[in-house]
Amino acid sequence: MAYRYETHMHTMEGSACSSSTGAEMARAHKAAGYTGIFVTDHFFNGNSAVPRELPWEERIRRFCLGYERAKAEGDRIGLQVFFGLEYAYQGAEFLVYNLDKQWLLDHEDIDKGDPRKALALMRRDGGFVIQAHPFRERNYIDHFQLFPRDIDGVEAINAAHLGEEGRKINQRAFAYAEMFGLPVTAGSDSHKTELLYGSGVEFPEPLKTPLDYLRFLRAGQVRLVEAPDRDPR
Repeated sequence: MAYRYETHMHTMEGSACSSSTGAEMARAHKAAGYTGIFVTDHFFNGNSAVPRELPWEERIRRFCLGYERAKAEGDRIGLQVFFGLEYAYQGAEFLVYNLDKQWLLDHEDIDKGDPRKALALMRRDGGFVIQAHPFRERNYIDHFQLFPRDIDGVEAINAAHLGEEGRKINQRAFAYAEMFGLPVTAGSDSHKTELLYGSGVEFPEPLKTPLDYLRFLRAGQVRLVEAPDRDPR
């Protein structure tokens, strides 16, 4: 039996580009057959829904609402919900797992400054980092930036990359991971319940903590789930 997890998704509480609440996303993933989800809302250096002018503590409180509401609903309906975030630097984006709200409260302005120092600090304190969609092309991305020495793996399948061009973008991510000997993972990058894509990863047993994800990834015990192709129009 395989246990499917969504590794990359957003809620409207934390991400300005999302149109569904954490609770709504939890229910939709449960209905779609997922065992669990990682809520990875855009952090303050990305497309965050949290106003930048607020004090740090209030910003973190608001940032975590999507996860907290998804977790409460997940506990009610039998869906595992884990905390994550999507950290950004000039178009490069990183999925960070195994940190928590208190860690963010204790590291004010972690969204500013040298990204390599920030990622190193996160990893030192027990977090692990996946570079998300490293070859995505969008108008907000000035150029590709690769961080092979600062990450634990590569998101080689991002189901939001559609059509033939989307397949090429994902193929480049596979090549990048192979070049540097990095493990690969997959995620849907879903932003609303109407479009979950159906991607993610499958493990041979349920996760107890986010670190089980990293353990399976390093052991090669992860099945990548590629969503059915969709019309990009």
